[in-house]
Amino acid sequence: MASHFQSASPALPLFGVAGWSNSGKTTLIEKLARHFAGKGLRVATIKHTHHKFDIDAPGSDTQRHRAAGAAETAIVSGSRVAIIEEIEAAGEPALEAVAARLKPADIILVEGYKSAAIPKIEVRRAAVAPEKLLAASDALVLAIASDYEVDGQGKPVFNLDDIAGIAGLIEKKLGLSEHMRQRA
Repeated sequence: MASHFQSASPALPLFGVAGWSNSGKTTLIEKLARHFAGKGLRVATIKHTHHKFDIDAPGSDTQRHRAAGAAETAIVSGSRVAIIEEIEAAGEPALEAVAARLKPADIILVEGYKSAAIPKIEVRRAAVAPEKLLAASDALVLAIASDYEVDGQGKPVFNLDDIAGIAGLIEKKLGLSEHMRQRA
């Protein structure tokens, strides 16, 4: 089966939020998305999971379409569109290829993709403190956001709730200040 995923432009405004399971990645993405959207920026997000997932309820019309052999299924309403593409034979697409399918955005926040070649912040929580520090071996981890004291390996360490500080680092890295001035 041919996939519609194509290679992406290297200029995509991707910024990652990486960490181990239950470290608070989703909560941080939520807060950052709200922060940037509140400043008038168009925010998109990409979530990576290692688990098989399904967005169709068993027996729903779109699930029945897919089960009948549709390689791609779209569901459309007056307020939302979702496209489901079966990719098992093609394998998981590259992050940049997924991002290229999104409408243009000022920032694309990426959850997961620990090893992606994009700038990222590592999320740490005391509950998962024994896990390996990503910042120690990944130069693209620009900072750490944590709810406990952690050695930042020479990189800035933010309190997990310091959304303004974390957002400031992201704004600087992606050059978002100009976008925000133009929208003000």
